[in-house]
Amino acid sequence: MEQTTFAIKYWAEDDKPREKLMLKGKSVLSDAELIAILIGSGSRNESAVELSKRILSGADNNLNVLGKLSLKQLTTFKGIGEAKGVTIIAAMELGRRRRAEESPELKKITSSKAVFEIMQPIIGELPHEEFWVLYLNNSNKVIYKTQISKGGITGTVVDTRIIYKTALEHNATSVILSHNHPSGALQASEADKQITRKLKEAGKHLDILVLDHIIVTEKSYLSFADEGIL
Repeated sequence: MEQTTFAIKYWAEDDKPREKLMLKGKSVLSDAELIAILIGSGSRNESAVELSKRILSGADNNLNVLGKLSLKQLTTFKGIGEAKGVTIIAAMELGRRRRAEESPELKKITSSKAVFEIMQPIIGELPHEEFWVLYLNNSNKVIYKTQISKGGITGTVVDTRIIYKTALEHNATSVILSHNHPSGALQASEADKQITRKLKEAGKHLDILVLDHIIVTEKSYLSFADEGIL
């Protein structure tokens, strides 16, 4: 039997997420209610909120897990077609980008954790390695950050000349190196240590300090400075 949509406007008043948001504010809505607003409607047998709860359950009730689902995976949920799946993916990506833009770039970097908070939204969940450099002024404020290279699952190539050319262009007095480990391993490889030593030595000739090298994973990090291996 062909399913007919059961739009939000036909729900009982207490079950209308859109009206609830307008009357009480966004913070009172559950994750399922927010997703229900995105998908707009359920079916004759299932409301949009119930459908959203089912999707969240399939993602371990974790928005980070939901944000990693592909369109193909989302459309395996009965009631989610391509249009609704794309809407969910777009919303998750906007959330990820917002976190990245909210990084405290203009605040003084006083700890390795501050660097992790900047870089985790950018590279913490990637399936491949990327190498980034944060460029700081003499007040230890991040004035610029950029991706230097990206590679496969196990490595990436770093060009010393590009790093210090960019540092000079931005009048940086120090840099912080950062790359991710898609495997989740928080161990510095010999290659990681070698490139750090190489960049540190090159920076001495330009009076540009390498303050730290941060290895980022989805949930944690390793700081060369904190570990005494810089």
